[in-house]
This record gives sequence, C-alpha cells and structure tokens, in this order.
Amino acid sequence: MIDFTFTPEVEKVRLKVREFMDTEVRPQWDAIDQKDRGEVVRTIVKLRGSAREKWNLWLPHMPAEWGGMGLGPTAMAAVSAEAAKVSIGPFVLNAQAPDEGNQHTLLHWATDEQKEKYLRPLCNGTARSCFAMTEPEVAGIDPTLIKTQAYQDGDEWVINGHKWFISGARGAQFALLVARTEDNPDLPQAANSCFIVDIPSEGFNIVRDVETMSGGHNHCEILIQDLRVSAKNMLGGRGQGHLLGQYRLGPARLAHCMRWIGQAEIALDMMVDRALKRYSHGSVLAEKQGIQWLIADSSMELYQCKLMVLHAAYKIENGQSFTSEVSMAKHFVANSLWRIIDRAIQVHGALGYSTDTPLAHMLQQARWSRFADGADEIHQMRIAQRTIAAYKDHGSTKAATGDLPL
Repeated sequence: MIDFTFTPEVEKVRLKVREFMDTEVRPQWDAIDQKDRGEVVRTIVKLRGSAREKWNLWLPHMPAEWGGMGLGPTAMAAVSAEAAKVSIGPFVLNAQAPDEGNQHTLLHWATDEQKEKYLRPLCNGTARSCFAMTEPEVAGIDPTLIKTQAYQDGDEWVINGHKWFISGARGAQFALLVARTEDNPDLPQAANSCFIVDIPSEGFNIVRDVETMSGGHNHCEILIQDLRVSAKNMLGGRGQGHLLGQYRLGPARLAHCMRWIGQAEIALDMMVDRALKRYSHGSVLAEKQGIQWLIADSSMELYQCKLMVLHAAYKIENGQSFTSEVSMAKHFVANSLWRIIDRAIQVHGALGYSTDTPLAHMLQQARWSRFADGADEIHQMRIAQRTIAAYKDHGSTKAATGDLPL
C-alpha cells in the first residue's frame, strides 16, 4: 500500500505552523509598513522570539542538539509550504535561504571548532550568512568555470575575485565562499575549495545591492581584493568546493520548491475566491468555462507539484538517489509557480495587475525561480541525458521517471 498521508506527528506540526502564520505572523506583517526596513527587522525579530519560546517552531530542519525540531525532508515539505504562505514565514522559523542551506552544509562538513564558531550562532538566530559562488563573468550554472582565485601563503589563503547575486551578504556575519585553488586538477570538478570568511574582513568589499525587476533584495555584488583567510577556515577538504556545493544545492533546490508550493496555493485560492465573487455578463466568473479552464489547469499543476516534491523528499529521507527527481521537481514547480500566479492575475484583471493584492509582487518574485539554482535549460539537458542513459543501461526509461513501482 502507498500511503500519501503525513504521520499524526507531522500533521500536528503542519497545522501548528498554519495556525501560527494565520494568527500571529500574517496579521503583524500586514499591519506594518513593509518598505520600512527597520520596522521589518523589528517585526521578524519579535516573531522569531514567539516562534521559539511560545510556539516551539524554531529551526525545524536541524537536529535537536542544535536547537532544532529534527524534521526530515518530507516533514519539511509540509512545514515550508505552510510557512511560505506569508513571505516572511520561513525567516520567522529560521528556515530561510541561504541560512537553511548553510546550516546543513556546516553540519555535514565543518570541524567541531567551525561548528561552534559559525553554526551555533546561525542556529541560535544571532547570526546570518551568505553563500558566495556565483560570478558575473562566467555561467553560474557551471561551477567548474569559477574565476575567483585563491593561493596559499603560509597559514593563510589569499583570495581575489568577483561575485554577484550573493543573497543575504549585507548584514551577514560570515560567507561560505567558493574559489579556485587548483590549476590543473585531474577532474574539473576538483578545482575549487570552500572558505568560511568573516564579515567584515579587509578585502571583502560589498559593492552594491543588485537591483532586480522586483527591486533590491540584498542580492549583492562583491569585489574580493587580496582577502586573507586562515587555512583553518577552509570548509571541507582542498578541492572539495564543487562537491560541497552540489551537496548543498541539491536539497536546497527542493526546499525552494516546498516554499513555492505555498505561494502557488495562495495564488490558486485567490483566483477561486475572485471567480466566486466577481460578476460579469450575467454570471459570476466561476460559472464561465474560460475561467474554469484556468482554475482546472492550475489545480492539476499544483497537484503535480505536490506529488513531485513529496516523492523527491521521500527519496532524500530514505537515502535513495534523488538527483533526477529533484531536478525535475525544480524545473516543473518553478514553471508552474509562474503560470499559476499569472492565471490568478488574469482572473483578477486590473486589480491583479495593481499592487492592491500581493499577486503582482508574487509574479515578479516568481520569475527568478526559473534560473536560480539551475536554469530551466540545464535541468532539461540533464533530465534528457539521464533518460537516454537509463534506456541504454536498462532498455527502459523507467529509472529516469522516478523509478516508481508501476
């Protein structure tokens, strides 16, 4: 038997997160001036205290010994989808990107000394971090092309390079920075290493917050000039930067999908609510076949998104190969998010295009999902390669389509 229900324990947590978002987070978030950064920060800090002390909904993805709830990927799908129905929800739970991915990375790769210095405050909510890999001069989807160079000088590494779209850099206490340390490795994937960089540090210069189509969101351009980092601040082994990055980005892609599902569900709910209330040409919109098609397409896509994410999370949680499933989920959910929000705007008409509802801002935010953590076309290429390889190896494409028991 295949059971598609959550355990009672997970369902209890999911409903608790929903209640917290509905009764505290959303009302307080809606009541403030969201353009006032100081007020936003104060609100998040206050709500974080409530999440931790009152609701016991703190750090859901981390083990208990680090102050977390110890939830696995499947349970996190439930929690993240509920939390993301309010834009600051993941921040309130201390389960937001890039800190969530960095917490997992430090837990797996850091030395005991590094964990106490960097992971502990990150889990306590007293520090923030960023992940500095992407560069403007080379394709971000291919880390083997990284140009930022690091050379060893005694007990230090000297780093020079250029990074951009480093989310959360302004205000972060440290960065996980990927740089090239090997000139001619046997494998291109063994050229890079990762360093923990304290912020501020001389030579780590934040140039600007890169403005996007939805404004500035602390995606920073960084110029690295003769930055000196202690050798003991290398994270993982020399030449393991690519391996570390892939370890981080695989589950992180799925975590994005979990949060996107929450946003897509909000958009679908709003679409149906509008269709039931808006009257035109003799009936409410919900009775018109053209609108019903939009609702039906969105419902089917959201259903597919949920199944894909839950299956990929199940594979991660059970130690099975998950790369292909996460890649397919990331591509499909990102595109579905865009389409579902776009349809919701269409049903709302001019109201949806305005900023009187959250839909316009949601669509602006959704556009980045199709290239963040892997552009659509790269995922499609990898999915096709795995499908062809499965057929060559087994005479069937079954292994490349979820390897499900049917």
